[in-house]
Amino acid sequence: MKIAFTTKGTSWDAEMDPRFGRAEYFLIYDNDKDELYHYDNSDAGNDAHGAGPKTSQKLFELHPDVLITGNGPGGNAAAVLEKTGIKIYIGASNMTVKEAFEAYKNNRLKAI
Repeated sequence: MKIAFTTKGTSWDAEMDPRFGRAEYFLIYDNDKDELYHYDNSDAGNDAHGAGPKTSQKLFELHPDVLITGNGPGGNAAAVLEKTGIKIYIGASNMTVKEAFEAYKNNRLKAI
């Protein structure tokens, strides 16, 4: 299983980014391989419009099963993600990636 986190950095100790479309990074944890890698999404911050759907497409290409984020994707991005089958969990603002992962494992995040 692959879990994607919206983050402000590239390690387990990085702060979660509460945004989806303009999140600085996606940190991907491959639970089966116990590997952590990242995707730099900082270019999305330059988009005046449409960052959410573009970011949704990029996330889909990374093949996660789960997305953990702070506030959740906006309406257009959520519609795109809904079609991909990626499970979305929100409520991970003000946490590190490691804390968000623990919250997910302990069912303390909200599924949307």
